[in-house]
Amino acid sequence: MKAATKTKSAPRLLRVISTARITPNMIRVTFSVPDIGPIPDACEGANCKIFLPEPTQAIEDFHQQLTDGPRPTVRTYTVRHIRKALSEMDIDFVDHGEGGPASTWARTAKPNDFCGFAGPGTVKLPAFYADWYLLAADMSALPLVAATLEAMPRDAQGVAFFEIIEPRDKITINAPEGIVQHWLVHPDPHRPSTQIPDAIRTLEWPEGRVQTCIAGESSTITALRPFLHQTKGIERTDTYLSGYWKLGMVEDEHQKMKREETLPPS
Repeated sequence: MKAATKTKSAPRLLRVISTARITPNMIRVTFSVPDIGPIPDACEGANCKIFLPEPTQAIEDFHQQLTDGPRPTVRTYTVRHIRKALSEMDIDFVDHGEGGPASTWARTAKPNDFCGFAGPGTVKLPAFYADWYLLAADMSALPLVAATLEAMPRDAQGVAFFEIIEPRDKITINAPEGIVQHWLVHPDPHRPSTQIPDAIRTLEWPEGRVQTCIAGESSTITALRPFLHQTKGIERTDTYLSGYWKLGMVEDEHQKMKREETLPPS
C-alpha cells in the first residue's frame, strides 16, 4: 500500500496587537496568534515565514490567497518572544526604509492589521554543551543571537559580537554574565563590512569545545567558515553559520542562490 503523503498546512493568519520602535532601526510587532497550542514552547530564535498582504487588500481576500494561492510576497524572520498563555508573539523587523516590502509593512502596521505566518522551524542551538560560545550577528540576526543568549545556561562563558547601524541600536539582552558583549557600529549596511570577521580572527582562542551561533550578511559567513572549520578545527556539528542576506540581492534571489549551493554536483 502506498504511504500517505503529508499535506503541508496553509499559513495561518496573524493580527497585529501593537508595534513599537525598540531602537531607531528596529521595529517590534506584537501579534495575536490564533490556535497557538501547536507552536512549540521555547521557540524563540527559530525562523518563520511572514506572508505580506498588498497595501489595500481585504482580509478575506488575503486569507483565501494564503490557502489557494498565488503565493504572496514572503520574507524570513525570527520568533523573538512567544507568550503562549496570552496567545502572543513578537517579531522584530529591521527598518530598511521604503526599500523592502516587509520593512514598509512593519513601519505602517497598526492594531488589527494582518499578515500570514508559517513555522516556526527548529531553534538553531537546541542544546548547550560547550566549554565556550562564540556568537555574532548584524541587525538581521540580532533577534536570533539575543534569543540564543537568553536561552543559555547562566554559567555559560564566551563572547558575542553585534554589528549595529548606530549606537542607539544597542539593546539589553538577558545574557549570562560570562558572555562578553561587543557592540560594533557600521552606519551604512549597504556597504561591505569586515568588522565581525576581523574581531573574531584576533580573539585569544580558548581551550575546550566551542559552539558557535553566527549569522548575518553572506560575505561575513563566507569569510568565517574556513577560519572556524579549518584553521580552528571546530566540528561542523558545533557551528551554526548562516547567511541571512546578501548585498545587492533581494531575499528571493538570495534564497535561490543558497538552494543552488546545496545541490549535489551534476
